[in-house]
Amino acid sequence: MYLSSVMSILKGIKMTKTIIIGAGASGLMLASLLPKDSAVLIESNSKLGAKILVSGGGSCNITNTLMGSEYYLGDDGFISPSLKRFNQNALIRWLERQRLYPIIRKETQYFCPNSSNEIMDIFTNQSKKQDIYLNESVIEVSKVDGVFYTKTNKRVYESYEVVVASGGLSFPVLGASSIGYDIASSFGHTITPTAPALVGFTVQREQFFFKELSGVSTEVEIKVGDEVCKGGLLFAHKGISGPAVLDASLYWQKGKMEIDFLPDFDWNSIRGSKKKISSLLSMPKRVTKAFLIQLHLEDKPYNQLTHKEVDTLQSLSHYIFAPAGTFGYSKAEVTRGGVSTLEVDRDSMMSQKSDGLYFLGEVLDVTGRLGGYNFQWAFSSAYSCAMALKSIKGKK
Repeated sequence: MYLSSVMSILKGIKMTKTIIIGAGASGLMLASLLPKDSAVLIESNSKLGAKILVSGGGSCNITNTLMGSEYYLGDDGFISPSLKRFNQNALIRWLERQRLYPIIRKETQYFCPNSSNEIMDIFTNQSKKQDIYLNESVIEVSKVDGVFYTKTNKRVYESYEVVVASGGLSFPVLGASSIGYDIASSFGHTITPTAPALVGFTVQREQFFFKELSGVSTEVEIKVGDEVCKGGLLFAHKGISGPAVLDASLYWQKGKMEIDFLPDFDWNSIRGSKKKISSLLSMPKRVTKAFLIQLHLEDKPYNQLTHKEVDTLQSLSHYIFAPAGTFGYSKAEVTRGGVSTLEVDRDSMMSQKSDGLYFLGEVLDVTGRLGGYNFQWAFSSAYSCAMALKSIKGKK
């Protein structure tokens, strides 16, 4: 009965078309790479690439000159093949063929020259060769006798392949949902526990003074386990944020981390100095004075400090900090965790649980550091999938 009702709902959608769930970075890249009229792209939002448009401060940090699996949290053996198959250089060449010439900022990071609209114009034009359905939410995906049935809030689609490119839980205001994980679970896939990543930290009571420094930034080096994250730390109303903090959040689960508020600072260079402490340390005076109060130290000439006071002051180079938590999914740039890569083919992105089911980008248990790495993974995984789908369709 169900199958007959399904068939009556279908309206001219060919069995040979691939269903792509999600019009984010990976879904749009896949739609762009596949042959004309070979896919149906379904997106719950009213427009394509909502997250791309707001990324990188509106300029979209596309990729990075430094690329490799070491910049990702995930299985190296799974990540590396796709990154090598379609690396940052291949991506830049592809964009240049579409007449977009990314520029390097922050030493190694590629951005759109003017705004995210530039890369979205490319994806909008390229993806038009596929059928696109906006404002349509996928409810479930099932499979009967080798055929997939993708049920949405508007209709049911029939296909031989379904690609889940629905992203993670980050930015729910932009339509993020658990549908990708729900589909994977329904086909027997393991979901590695998810958490907000590339996100700021909330603080414990002993660090409440951080909030009083809101808006001030300083360079730091953060150690989380074996990982070292170097860059800016921004004091915020809720706690701390900034590039180094966002990177550190990728590796933090609970417990303590160590922050060096004076990276590359030579303590020997100020030995015997008659200047006040607040004039000597390489961070904003406002931050130095706030820490002096917390450390119960007087802002006096450095040469007047006792040995114990010097040791106390130098604790700023190895400040132990235990976050209370994170700012949550609403502020997180990406989601850590996801569909276990142990159950996905590394060359095609196809499920090892069900032939014809594929997973791309953020929905997988692969998360990159700050700096364009998550977009590169979205594009690289889409490329691997596109090559596999082309090969399949070429044999039909």
